[in-house]
Amino acid sequence: MHNEAVRLDPGKLNDLYAQLGEAGAEDVVCRAIEELAVRLSHCERLWRQSDLPNLRKSARSLVAIADQIGMSAMAQIAGDVTDAIDLDDNPAIAATLFRLLRVGERSLTAVWEQQDLSV
Repeated sequence: MHNEAVRLDPGKLNDLYAQLGEAGAEDVVCRAIEELAVRLSHCERLWRQSDLPNLRKSARSLVAIADQIGMSAMAQIAGDVTDAIDLDDNPAIAATLFRLLRVGERSLTAVWEQQDLSV
């Protein structure tokens, strides 16, 4: 079992709140969390289907979304997945993808809890 620290950039969230106000920022964060969860699941499905071109697109989209709400570790790892795909390195793709899934799940939970958002 791998256990990695989740890295969040609270400055990104503070900037969102300053720019959009509380309601607007919470709306953006909630939508981003939902979209990240969907795309993480989609990435896993694409891997199991051996659809690397679409896996790359999906992982690449995670970089921008994760970065927007301060999930720096998740953004970095999603970038690592795209790099591994570009290198056509299947063991590295698998390793980084499943690291992305682990860290992604923990990051989503951490942002949700940090913002004290309710479902």
